[in-house]
Amino acid sequence: MDTADSLRLTETFVSLQGESRTVGLPTFFIRLTGCPLRCHYCDTAYAFHGGSRVALEAVVAEACAAGVSQVTVTGGEPLAQPACLTLLRRLCEAGLAVSLETSGALDITAVDARVSRVVDLKTPGSGEAHRNRWENLACLQPHDQLKFVLCSRQDYLWARTLLRREHLERRCEVLFSPSAGQLEARRLADWIVEDRLPVRFQLQLHKLLWNDEPGR
Repeated sequence: MDTADSLRLTETFVSLQGESRTVGLPTFFIRLTGCPLRCHYCDTAYAFHGGSRVALEAVVAEACAAGVSQVTVTGGEPLAQPACLTLLRRLCEAGLAVSLETSGALDITAVDARVSRVVDLKTPGSGEAHRNRWENLACLQPHDQLKFVLCSRQDYLWARTLLRREHLERRCEVLFSPSAGQLEARRLADWIVEDRLPVRFQLQLHKLLWNDEPGR
């Protein structure tokens, strides 16, 4: 099967969106296989390897038949597969509301303009901050989202400095999340309120409801 017309796929499923601005909405998830990063808190390491090669059109057809209008392409790192760009475009052409969850380590400029790009900027605590592609910040549009997963007070201060220096909230919506098991959610919420930061605090709804069960 030609790699230009197919994708390495770990799983597809319908669940509630666990984070981002569409949190709580029924969503069809397309989890692609493979990721060049190794964030120490990653909760989807099972998507690093394996998966099945599936025709791109079959994935689009499944998304259209899922019975929901929201679609999220995630991973792994979806953009590590060049055919992901075609997948995103085809999903948009099918009239679906599409979001892409990406690490921000790869170039996002070629992503279809109709897609809401949720860029997970890596903090020092992730162990992968050196992989951030800083040029992506200038590409962000109002319908995109910039996410920080924070592991500590040091991560928070790092993100706060970047937010204020670059006026990130003027580019797109900014999301601050606590890394589960590392940073107490209430503590992060208190810091955001104390500093009056123009960011959206978020918890991962799927962890609260289903404790990270695969396919949920």
